[in-house]
Amino acid sequence: MDLGTETLTEPEIMGRDRELSRISQLVDAVEGTGSKVLVLSGEPGAGKSTLVDRAASYAASRDRLVLRVRGAEGERELGFAGIHQLLHPLLGGIGRLPAGQRDALRLAFGMAEAEPAQRLDPMLTRLGVLTLLSDAAAERPLLLVVDDAQWLDLGTLEVLAFVARRLEGEPAALLLAARDEAVPARFDRDFPLMTAGPLDRAAAVLLLDAQPHPPRGRVRSQILQQAAGNPLALIELSRAYAKDPSRRDTGSVDSLPLTARLEQIFASELPGLPEATRRALLLAAAAGTDRLPGLLHAVPGMDGPQVWMPAERTGLIRVEGGQVRLRHPLVRSAIYQAATFTERREAHLALAEALSHEPDRRAWHLAAASLGPDAEVADALAESAERSRHRGGYAAAAAALERAAELTPEPGRRAVRLLAAAKSAMLGGQPQWVNEIASRVEPLTDDPELLGEASLLAGWSLAVTSRYDDSLAYLLPVAEAMATEAPALALDALGTAATPSYRSANPFYRAELKRINDLVVEEPYKVDRVWVLASVAPFTDRERTMGLFERAEEAMAESSLADAVMLGGAAWVLDETDRAVRLLGRAMDHLRRAATAGTNATVAYSLANSLFESGAWTAAQSTAEDAFWMATEAGADYMAVGSPILQATLRAARGDHAGARQRADRAVRTVDLRKSTSLYVLHLRALGMASLAEGDHRTAYEQYRRMFTRDFHPVPVHYHAALYSLADLAASAVRAGQAEDARTVLHAVEGTLGESLSVRLRSILHRARALLTDSDDAELHFRAALADPKGARWPFEHALVHLDFGEWLRRHRRSAEARPLLTTALEYFDRLDARPWVERAGAELRAAGVSVAAVAAPDAAAGLTPQELQIAQLAAEGLTNREIGARLYLSPRTIGFHLHKIFPKLGVTGRAQLRDALGSAGAGSD
Repeated sequence: MDLGTETLTEPEIMGRDRELSRISQLVDAVEGTGSKVLVLSGEPGAGKSTLVDRAASYAASRDRLVLRVRGAEGERELGFAGIHQLLHPLLGGIGRLPAGQRDALRLAFGMAEAEPAQRLDPMLTRLGVLTLLSDAAAERPLLLVVDDAQWLDLGTLEVLAFVARRLEGEPAALLLAARDEAVPARFDRDFPLMTAGPLDRAAAVLLLDAQPHPPRGRVRSQILQQAAGNPLALIELSRAYAKDPSRRDTGSVDSLPLTARLEQIFASELPGLPEATRRALLLAAAAGTDRLPGLLHAVPGMDGPQVWMPAERTGLIRVEGGQVRLRHPLVRSAIYQAATFTERREAHLALAEALSHEPDRRAWHLAAASLGPDAEVADALAESAERSRHRGGYAAAAAALERAAELTPEPGRRAVRLLAAAKSAMLGGQPQWVNEIASRVEPLTDDPELLGEASLLAGWSLAVTSRYDDSLAYLLPVAEAMATEAPALALDALGTAATPSYRSANPFYRAELKRINDLVVEEPYKVDRVWVLASVAPFTDRERTMGLFERAEEAMAESSLADAVMLGGAAWVLDETDRAVRLLGRAMDHLRRAATAGTNATVAYSLANSLFESGAWTAAQSTAEDAFWMATEAGADYMAVGSPILQATLRAARGDHAGARQRADRAVRTVDLRKSTSLYVLHLRALGMASLAEGDHRTAYEQYRRMFTRDFHPVPVHYHAALYSLADLAASAVRAGQAEDARTVLHAVEGTLGESLSVRLRSILHRARALLTDSDDAELHFRAALADPKGARWPFEHALVHLDFGEWLRRHRRSAEARPLLTTALEYFDRLDARPWVERAGAELRAAGVSVAAVAAPDAAAGLTPQELQIAQLAAEGLTNREIGARLYLSPRTIGFHLHKIFPKLGVTGRAQLRDALGSAGAGSD
C-alpha cells in the first residue's frame, strides 16, 4: 500500500516517494512478512523527522499502536532514559511481568531502590522490555518509532538492539532514524539501512514553489545551489529571503557549512524577541529535552502562553496539544550557541534548582554551570554514577564518573574516578571508550598500582579491538614492573596479555610472556599463570602446565567467574575439551546475567569452538550465533569475525560448501588477517573444509598448505591453531599429488614438538603419518591414532581415522577388517550430520561388500535451524513458551511463532508429538 496516497489529509512530502514506499512496507510488515526493522539516515534537515511523523500517522491509521521516543542531547547521559520514554504508555503492565523481569525493570527505571549488594541483571531488563512489548503487540499490532537515535543513551540503544533482533514472529516493527554520520554502532551494519539523500532538482523546485513566498530570479538559483537538495535549507533560506527581499548577497555565509548557515538563520530571529521569550528559549535549549512544560513550570514566569507566542510566530517552536517543542534540533543549537557563557550558566543553574527532585539531571546541569573544578558538583555526579550502576546503566555511570573526574580538584582523586569510569565503560561493553578514559590517568598520579590498573584497562580495550601491538605495549611493561611489587597485578596483566599474544602468534611476545612470568615467583597457582603457560607453550611444556591446571582448578571457588573463564580457555588450548565445555558453559550461564558484553562474546566464542570440537555441532552453531551478536554489540572485533568463520566451518562439515565459502569470505571482507594470525588460520580451515566437502582436493591442499611457511624447513604460521589441520593437509595432499611436499611439512613440524602431546594432537599426527606413508608402517600409525579411547572425545576427527584406516585396509584386500571401522565411521558421521563424509563412508562400505542403503535424505529435524531445533528440544521436555523464552531470551509469542513453523517441518500437529518426532536426532548430535 502506498503511504503517500493513504493519508490524503496530510501535506505532500516532496521527492520522497522511495522513502515513503519503503516505510509503508515496514508498517505493513507488522502483521505480514518482510523485514521488521528499518534504519533511516540522513543529514540534518533531510526530513527524517517528517518521514518518521508520517510513518507514525500512517501506522495509527492502520490501527497500529505507535510507541515513540526521540533522542535528546540533554538526556544521553541518563541511563535508560530513552527506553523509559518509549515504554511510558505501557509502564502500568510491569506488574504483570514475571517476577525477575518486573524487578529488573523497576530498578532500571528508578521505580524501586536496589539493595546495597544487589546487582541488576541486564538480560532480565532487556527481556522484560521485550515481554512488555510482546504483550502489548498481542493486543494490538505495534510500531516502535525512534527519532534522533544518535542522542539516545547507550543503555537504551542496547535494549533496542536486543529487541530489534527478536521481532521475528511478533506483530511489531521498528523504525529508527539517525543522522547519517552518527548512526548508532548497534544499528549501522546489521539491519536494513535507507538514506534520505538530497532532493533531486525537480523535487527541490517543487518544494520552493510550495512555500508561502516562493523566491524568483537570481535568488531562486542561489537558494537551489546553496541548499543542495536539503529540504530544511530550501524552506529556511526561502523564508530568510522573503523577510528581507532587499538582501541579494550571501557574503561570508556562503563559505559556512550548511548546518552553520541554518543555525545563523535561526539565530537571526532571536534579537527581535522579548527578553522573557529569549530566556525561555534558552532554558528550553539548555534543558536538552522535549519535556518542557513540566520543567519550565518550576521556573517563575516561564510557563505562560504570552512567553511562547512570539517564538511560535517566528517558527522557532511548535505548540501542539499543550506541548512546547523546538521545531528542529538545529534551532536548539542555534539558541544555545547564540547565548553568552554567563547566560548559559544562569540557565543551567535555574534548571538545576527546578530539578531538585531529580538528582541525576540536577547534577548534570550543575556540571554544565561549573566555572572550573568543583568538589561538590563532582561528588553529586559520582553519586549519580552509583545510582546508575545499581540500575545497570554502566554507560551512564561511566559518563558521570568521567565528568566528575574533570571537576575533581585533587589529581589523585581525579585518577581514581577516571579508573572507576573506565571500569564502568568496560562493564558497559565499550572497549574504545575504556582506552580513551584510561589513557588520561598517567599525568595525574605517580602511584604505580593506579598506573598499572590504567594500563591493564587500556591493554584490555586494545586487545578486544584487535590492536594487539598497542595492547601488549601497555600490558607487558606493567607486568614486568609489578612482578615483585604487586605480583597479583603482574599476573593479571600477563593473563590479559596472553590473549592478544596468542591471536597474533608473534614469537617475540610469547618469549616476553614466558620471561616475565618467570620473574613472578609468588602465587604459583594463580589461574592467570595457567592461561599464560597454556597459551605460550601448549605442546612443549604441557606436563607442567597441566599440573598447575589441576591445582588451580581444585582451589577455584565455585563462584569465581573470572577463574572459570581463564581456566576454560586454558583447557581448550590444552585439548582438555570436555573440561573447557564444562568450565566455559558454567561461566556463560553466569555471564548472561552480567553486563560485560565483551566478556560474554569471548566466552561464548570459546565455548562454541569447544562444542564444535566435542561434536555438539547444533549447540556450537547457536552459541556461535550468540557470540557474533554479543561481539557486534560490544565492538569485540576478533569474535565478530571468528564466530561467522566457525559457522562457515560448520556449514562446510555438513555439506553446504558454497554457503560456507560465502559466509567465511563475508566475515573477513573488511579485516586485515595479517594482524591476527589465528583468524587467518581459522579462515583457511573453513575454506579447506569447504573444498573437502566438495571433493576438490587440490584447492583444499592449497588452503591447508598456506597454514605453513614455504621455507626449506616449513613452520606453522600459527604455532597452535595450524597443527590441527596437519592430517587434513595430508589427506588432501595424497589426492592432489602433493604427498612429498606434505611430508616435508609434517617432518619439519614434528621436530619442533615435545613428547608431552595431548591425546588429540598425537592422534592427528599419527593419522597424518599413516596417510603419507607408502610402507606397511601406515597400519601401525593408524592403530596408534586409535589406541587411546579418549580420542572419541573429538568425534569428527576420530571418525576420520576410522574412515581412512578402513579405506586403507580395503585397498589392501582386507575388507573383513575394514568393515567394522567403516561402520563406526558411518555411525559417527551420521550422528554429526556430516553429509559429505556420510556419503563417502557409505560408498566405502558398499565397496567392502556391505549392503548399505543409499544415503537417506536428512531426517525432518535436519531441516530445522539451530534455533528451531533448540526450541523443539525444550518444548519436547515439557517447558512452556514462557519458560523457553526466558531461557533463550525470546518472548513467549516468538517461541509460539517458531513452534508453528517447526510443527509442519516435523510432520506433527502438537507439542505432545515432538519427543517422538525428534527421536535421536533431537539430541544425538549434541
